[in-house]
Amino acid sequence: MSISITEESLLRLPEVLKLIPVAKSTWWAGCKSGKFPRPVKIGARTSAWRGADIIALREKIFQGEGQK
Repeated sequence: MSISITEESLLRLPEVLKLIPVAKSTWWAGCKSGKFPRPVKIGARTSAWRGADIIALREKIFQGEGQK
């Protein structure tokens, strides 16, 4: 299963977690601490992440910079 992602994409959490395979609680803790990008609110109870932010994070991880 492949997810098409562009810099203009807005990704919901299930899509993000397919691209960055961590637990949901780990993802939210990383967003809070600044390790992962913060979401943008697209509704009262709906958040999404910018495709450009996820692309940049994946590149950092693949280069070994995202591991601490």
